[in-house]
Amino acid sequence: MLKSQKVLPSSPQILPPIPSSVTQVQNFPTPPTLPGLKHNCKLSRRELAISGNSSLLLLLGTQILEPYFNLSKVQAEEENLNDTSLDCTSKVATKKAFLDISIDGEPVGRIVVGLYGENAPAGAARFSSLVSGAAGISYRRKEFIKIMPNYVQHGGVRSYGVDAELAQKTGSNLAIDNLIKEWERDNVKCPGTKNLAGTVSIIVRDPLKPPPKLKLVARQGKLKIDQEEVGKDPNGTEFVISTEDSPELDASALVIGRVLEGMEVVEKIGQVKTVQENTGSPYFRVAKLIGDKRAVVAERGFNRPYSKVIITNCGLMA
Repeated sequence: MLKSQKVLPSSPQILPPIPSSVTQVQNFPTPPTLPGLKHNCKLSRRELAISGNSSLLLLLGTQILEPYFNLSKVQAEEENLNDTSLDCTSKVATKKAFLDISIDGEPVGRIVVGLYGENAPAGAARFSSLVSGAAGISYRRKEFIKIMPNYVQHGGVRSYGVDAELAQKTGSNLAIDNLIKEWERDNVKCPGTKNLAGTVSIIVRDPLKPPPKLKLVARQGKLKIDQEEVGKDPNGTEFVISTEDSPELDASALVIGRVLEGMEVVEKIGQVKTVQENTGSPYFRVAKLIGDKRAVVAERGFNRPYSKVIITNCGLMA
């Protein structure tokens, strides 16, 4: 049995002198995990207890808490992503519009569209003015010109009142510019597929439009290189209704609303027989390659419905 030792009052002889190896500043490499610290630190338990300092405790605390800091950072990033996706998918319809449809003169039903007045104000205002006739012209008696497996496309109108006159005088269309800017902001804010099943979108650009042709012209006695536009940009009146998720439309269409009622009418339009697409034909490929205008005309006719699909009446709902 060990005899009990008496505790002496503070005596400088109780603690042995600190080894010189401890008094010197040692560079402890920051280990990735706690087990690495055990291999790098070669001090005995007694020496470690005697020479313990705040820096070592701080090192241990950092290694222990680091996984929790990283976990909280990942959770915060996931919450931000969830918030962004929530803003993009939970758009609220602020206004309602209706489209009465007929196929070959027979009424097939009404489509009710909810417009995103807060998320796409320029696009919703354009669609509202065309549906109500406030622009001086409307979608009434205008046809659907293309039926694809994932969406149906309306041909829009040939002119757009004051905006068309302004474009002829100034050489630009301010309404189209606003729609394109809104489309660009939507692409940045909401990555991923935006033209989901049941959405309504306005076509604001043509992603398949070829670049302008360069030609040499004589002006004021000098030869200059001029650019000739090939094809025409959409005037911002054509719209599409997606029957299935259509990521191919994200490069050209601005989502302005969704179908609230009458999706079965949209499906009836999608079942109308169309002109068969023939882009895989070698004759068509050669004609398109050499710039034959007949190929361009034929391409415009692909996927056109054989029946007349018309908006007989349209307007805004209270």
